[in-house]
Amino acid sequence: MWLGTPEVGTVLAFDFGEKRIGVATGETLLGHAHPLTVIRAESNDDRFAAIGKLIAEWQPTQLVVGLPTHADGTPHGMTRLAQKFAERLQRRFALPVALADERLTSLDAETRLRETGRSARQAKPLLDAVAAQLILQTWFESTPHVTD
Repeated sequence: MWLGTPEVGTVLAFDFGEKRIGVATGETLLGHAHPLTVIRAESNDDRFAAIGKLIAEWQPTQLVVGLPTHADGTPHGMTRLAQKFAERLQRRFALPVALADERLTSLDAETRLRETGRSARQAKPLLDAVAAQLILQTWFESTPHVTD
């Protein structure tokens, strides 16, 4: 995966899941992430077609993928799937892809959505996009920026 200072521009982040992929966006100069959408597609072809549309629309200079691990940082079954997803993004779209620690982001996203007064049912469609937002915000806070 890519290491280094990101280019100035838009970043798309992904909370990879086997059923859904949460997507968030942000700007490197601002360093602030926003939830964007959730991709719900059965086949990999459909998933990557939806991602391709987002990339065409947002023209990112950087992609970020959440890397799930156990609480102590050791890998588990989803770790390898997220790494494979990141590798496919890099090959398919020829953009730098960084991995970001996503420990506890889904739990944090649930808590934040509950704090806005949404019921669990109302929050569920937004959960993966908010998790992607938290992944991207973590990446912004832990990555040297062009302006630093």
